[in-house]
Amino acid sequence: MRITVLTVPDCPNGPVVTERITAALAGRAAEVEHIEVHEETDAGRWGMAGSPTVLLDGTDPFAVAGAAPSVACRVYREGGQVDGAPSVAALRTALAEAGLGEAAERNCCEEDLLGLVGRGGRGRVAPVEGGLRAVHRAVLRHFATTGRAPGVALLEPVAAAAGRTARDVLAELDREDFLTLDEDGQVRAAYPFSAVPTSHRVRIDGGAEVFSMCAVDALGIPAMLGRDAVISSTDPVTGEPVTVTSTGGTTVWEPESAVVYVGRRGCSGPAETVCCDTLNFFTSRASATTWSKRHPDVPGEIVGQDRAEELGRAVFGPLLATEAPDSPSAP
Repeated sequence: MRITVLTVPDCPNGPVVTERITAALAGRAAEVEHIEVHEETDAGRWGMAGSPTVLLDGTDPFAVAGAAPSVACRVYREGGQVDGAPSVAALRTALAEAGLGEAAERNCCEEDLLGLVGRGGRGRVAPVEGGLRAVHRAVLRHFATTGRAPGVALLEPVAAAAGRTARDVLAELDREDFLTLDEDGQVRAAYPFSAVPTSHRVRIDGGAEVFSMCAVDALGIPAMLGRDAVISSTDPVTGEPVTVTSTGGTTVWEPESAVVYVGRRGCSGPAETVCCDTLNFFTSRASATTWSKRHPDVPGEIVGQDRAEELGRAVFGPLLATEAPDSPSAP
């Protein structure tokens, strides 16, 4: 099967739909091509009804009768919810209806690693609608600048622009696992940042020193902010330090043998409880193996440095990309 992803340049939902397609494929073979469309005349030629559009062997499975070719943002509606990309479940259904065989049955704890940290394959770029993306980005920017979570009052002007209260928007972001709130309704975490101390510190060049929720989150911060950073963590088995220095897009790991263990404690729930404390840096593969054997209740996988960095970039790189599209009028 050939899967074509049509987007306008810098579409923030392009990486989201790509991540969801990967999750929906679940390891099945398919040719995935990405095409940037600049003009409405090209949109008509390709059959693009907004950005992003997914074609399965040249056919849009989410086509709406009467929809005109467009290079504007595309809105997908499913179960009363509005999103900027089709869900993993909708993509799975479309793939099956297009004739792609079912994936072999897998244990939920053997899901693609991107899905593990990326809201079950749905991605961490919040929808524009209802002020979700604007408030979410405001929270992330505040963390990056101050190292702390913003108070609810600071977010009121951003939420008010969408005709909502900050508490209402934050509650929705919490329900959808873009962030987590404490019992008082204050932000406790906004992946990749944590408002409470963890074993992963990130010193941002030109910014603050912050705590991250896990090793993959820490690795995603330089990509998300486009800044140099120094990550300091500790091997849970040996107690020895692990340092990752990101400079100009190049990383140096100390020690050179360091790896990341990506595990999970269950099959559903927010990332904070399912996997955040099981995604850790280790000084070596042997140390990570030791930890895994001591925790048979946490199935997972040891990943090398390149793969760990790739996960961080894929999940968190798009969160603050193209700052302008905080409203439905821009892709």
